[in-house]
Amino acid sequence: MSEPIKTDVVIIGAGPVGLFAVFELGLLDMKCHLIDILDKIGGQCAELYPEKPIYDIPGVPYTSAQGLVDALLLQIKNFNAQFHLSEMVEKVEKIGDPLFRITTDQGKVFECKVLVIAAGGGSFQPKRPPIPGIEPYEGNTVHYAVRKMENFRDKRILIVGGGDSALDWTLNLQPLAKKLTLCHRRSEFRAAPASVGKMMALVDEGKVDLVVGQVTGLTGADGKLEKATIKKNDGAMADVACDAMLPFFGLTMKLGPVADWGFELKNNEYIPVDTEAFETSVPGIFAIGDINWYPGKLKLILSGFHEGALMAQKAYHYIYPDKRLVFQYTTSSTSLQRKLGVAPVPR
Repeated sequence: MSEPIKTDVVIIGAGPVGLFAVFELGLLDMKCHLIDILDKIGGQCAELYPEKPIYDIPGVPYTSAQGLVDALLLQIKNFNAQFHLSEMVEKVEKIGDPLFRITTDQGKVFECKVLVIAAGGGSFQPKRPPIPGIEPYEGNTVHYAVRKMENFRDKRILIVGGGDSALDWTLNLQPLAKKLTLCHRRSEFRAAPASVGKMMALVDEGKVDLVVGQVTGLTGADGKLEKATIKKNDGAMADVACDAMLPFFGLTMKLGPVADWGFELKNNEYIPVDTEAFETSVPGIFAIGDINWYPGKLKLILSGFHEGALMAQKAYHYIYPDKRLVFQYTTSSTSLQRKLGVAPVPR
């Protein structure tokens, strides 16, 4: 066992909610280390859809997923959080009251008084569509995420699916594509009605081809896609020429080792928490963001931000049990402003 890294708080997950938790904890003088299984900071926002537009962050009419991550990193720069990427937490042990020992798959060991689980849906991977022979194309011309829109400029794109991701990328990639075809197994869509309306308008204008059916085969050599064969709902077969295919069949979420850490789980997927501080059944361990559950839970980034703020208030009492917590506003507290590096310099 390596020498333990001792810190106030360990956060599992370096997505937007985990990053904002650093801000709230930092304002209260709590030091954080973050562990993430991905090789980059930003969680799903950075890994799956960095260029996807986000419209529901309060006070920010528009940003990209990566833009949000970049802004959060700028916001927490003064708190010197330490990141441990490409590591998975394998074991969580309670060794004090409260004191936890956390071990990763790389043999790294942490000791902390507070553990915050902000791991989104746990480990996730795209659902592979049931298309024979798809494997050689994956990562070449079949992609389960859009990491850089410019890579699809002037391509003949086939998007498969009927949910929000399929519709969002249809709308966002259409201006770049040489030709864009959307294929869904039925004429009804699960996406937001406004997105469906915009997509249908593009179809009416001849800017998007809509095919109702299912992809049954792919053609092309050396991982380079040339066309997809679609069986339409009326039984007719059609070939769609394409250079790239984007199947959006959803994600398979797995809690991974979290499921073995002794928590009571909701539907074997989510960690129940209270709504006072989003603490789990284990004192000192909190769960915020998509991984938690409570009555009325909404899976929104802004909900995770709220949960992180209340979590930090309770965490303070574990880190500083003998201190009284005085609530302050960043707009009026010079001590908080100094921590953020925005306080006026005294004359």
